[in-house]
Parts: sequence; structure tokens; C-alpha cells
Amino acid sequence: MSSSEILVSFLGAVQASLSVLLTISCGVAAAQFGLVTTEAAEQVSRLCVKVLLPCLLITKLGSELHLDTAVRYLPIVIWAIVFTLGSIAIGKAAVSFFRLPKWALPAIAFNNTESLPLLLLQSLETTGVLSALVGAGQASDGIERARTYFLACSVINNTITFSQGAKWITDDDASKEDDSTDPPSQQPQENGQDGEESEDGDDDDSSDPDERTSLLPRRWVSWERRVENKITSRFQSYFYATPKPVQKTLAAIGTFLNPPFIGAVIGLIIGLSPPLHRLFFSDMDEGGYFNAWLTSSLKNVGELFVSLQVIVVGVKLSLSLRLMKEGEEAGKLPLGAIFCVIFVRFILWPAISIPLIWALAAYTNILPNDPMLWWALMMMPIGPTAMKVLALADVSGTSETIRMSIAKFLTLSYIITPIVSFAVVGALEAAKAAKE
Repeated sequence: MSSSEILVSFLGAVQASLSVLLTISCGVAAAQFGLVTTEAAEQVSRLCVKVLLPCLLITKLGSELHLDTAVRYLPIVIWAIVFTLGSIAIGKAAVSFFRLPKWALPAIAFNNTESLPLLLLQSLETTGVLSALVGAGQASDGIERARTYFLACSVINNTITFSQGAKWITDDDASKEDDSTDPPSQQPQENGQDGEESEDGDDDDSSDPDERTSLLPRRWVSWERRVENKITSRFQSYFYATPKPVQKTLAAIGTFLNPPFIGAVIGLIIGLSPPLHRLFFSDMDEGGYFNAWLTSSLKNVGELFVSLQVIVVGVKLSLSLRLMKEGEEAGKLPLGAIFCVIFVRFILWPAISIPLIWALAAYTNILPNDPMLWWALMMMPIGPTAMKVLALADVSGTSETIRMSIAKFLTLSYIITPIVSFAVVGALEAAKAAKE
């Protein structure tokens, strides 16, 4: 390939990366000018993870998955598990050997596999960089497949992140107090109550209405609470009646259940079930009775995830920028942690994933014949640390200083995001070479 063609591809990748950076900057600017508070950003972030992303997974996985194309996703699942566990092993070794802060482990282990790659794909589609992998007139379909591939990867990454990540930031074994699987009746209750809520639901009337005040009549609220309490107590009685090993197993399984995982399962069921797939994604005259209203609504909601989540990243980064001006409480940022995380995320994994996937695609029949899949597999382990690491620090109860150190690192990590352009071009050229 001529140097001019490589330069064109590189410039297209740089433009796509700058587009992502500018979108993040919009979130930073909105926060700096007081248009969005960090508290509102946290609420929007929860909305993105618990509502928007599951809807996106349902529509993308459901539409792209078929009985004859499901085999494409097996390498994605295996590769996502392999590189995530590999990143965790590298992170543990680096933290132990170089005596890095504990937050460096999840920073090394978990990269952004959701909003950033999806927004990057949107920009790459505009620049036309990836059209060489799928041929003329098929770029849009190829980009849609790549989005689905990255979303499938994000399900695995999210599952491991939220089930295991928080305990790596701190050695606080207080979380093991949950291991004391005593029934709630044997645990002290707040306000000296027995855990029974008043059945009349008058608690809502004792305070001023707010955004959480139910709009339903008091009788409906009271009935809802009674049903919820009965169901909860019934399941708790069943749970605590089981042997301790079974309780621990069920608790471990519960840590892997999260809204994105549930959305992926729903999309998987719809995609692999021909009647459901036809019902949700076919035209009306072909039996797609849900397509025009239900599927369309899910798509509209899900498509909000990509840009909105990246703007939330910018709002969160603005907090660290403000605290960096204050100096003392902004947290320390060791140079060793910076270089180690950046080396693993932007240098080591490209050096591993690009040659490995190229070799598998060029010399074996292990991977399906889809150059867009090869490129996506090469890019999945590459990129800046996930913003979820900051959320892990919040739920693990770490100090404000550590959280600010993480925020400062994330700021730096996303500022240098355009260097991912080298990996984009490298993966593109490797996929082209394997295709030929």
C-alpha cells in the first residue's frame, strides 16, 4: 500500500479521534459554565447504564443476531474474556512489582468498550476510513455490525467490571460483612423498626413532595408496598433457608446480573428466535407487528446512549479540572502509574492484539470471514481507561483524595485519546492484509 493511502487513513482516524475529544469537551464546557452539575451527570450516567444501554443492546444484538450469524459472536465473547482477564493479570503484576496505587489495577484492567468505540465508529463512518474493509456501498452495514461487535464485548467487560472491580481499589474487607448471611430479622434495623413498613403508606405525606413522590393514589402505593414486602420476605426466607454454600453461589451469580447483561440476554433471545426476530425487526407485511412502535421506541432511546454518555464523561472530567486548581485535595498522580497504564492500554495491547488477530485471520479458519470483525477484535482491548473506574471508587468507599487522583488520571487519559489513531490505522492495514 502506498504511503499516501496510509496517510489518508491516518488523517481520517485523527479526525475521528478529535471528534470524540470535542464531544467530551462539550461536556467539560457545559459543566464549567454551570449548565450541568456533577450530581446531574451522575444521575444521567445511571440512566445511560440502566436504561439507554440495555435498549441499545436489545435492538442491536436482536437485529444483527441470527441463527446462521451467531457463530460470529463466539470469538468476541472468548476474546473479551481473554483480554480482560489478561489485563487484570498484567495490572496485578504491575501494581505489585512497581508498587503502584491500588486504583492502577482497575485502570489497567478495564478500558472504555462502550461509548468511546461507538462514537469513534460514527466518526470513522463519516471519514470513510473503514469502507476498504467491506467494499463500496456496504460501509453502513459494516459499521452497524462493528457497533454490535463492540456492544457484545462491552457486556462481558461490564459484567467483570461491576462484579469484581470495586474490591481491587481498596483492601477494605468490610464488604465481607455481607458474607454474614444472617436473615434481616437478626440484623439491626434503622430507626428501631423491625423492617416492616407501614401499610398505609402515610410516610410520603410526612414530607414535602419531590421528584420521587409517587403520582399514584395512596391506595395503589400502599398495595404496591405490601406486595413488594411480601415478595421480598418470601424470597429472603427461601434464600436463608438454603445451605451456606448455596447462598454464596447465588450471591456470586447475583453480582453478574446487571441491566446491560439483562438487555443483552433479551436481545440474544429475540435474535436467535426466528418468530420473535420477525415480530420485532421485519416489515409489517412480513409479520413485524412490533417494528413500527416498540422496536422504533427502543432504538430511539438506545441511540441516545452514545453521545450522552460521552458528554457525561466530559462533565465528570470537569470536576477533576476544578479540583486540580485547588491543589491540596486534588490527589496525587504518580508518574509510574501514568506511564504504566498508558503503556498497557495504548502500546502493549495494540502490539499483542493486532498481530494475533491478523495471524488468526490470515493463516487459520478460526475466525469468520468478516474483515470488519477482525478489525473490531483488534481494537477491543485498546483505548483509555473506562470512566466506570471512578464509579467503582465511589461504591468501594475510598477517600476523596484517591477519587480525585483517579479523576485526574482519567482527564489525562482522555486528553491523549487521539493517539489511538495509530492503532486504528495499524488494525485497518492488518485487516486489509489478512483479507488479501
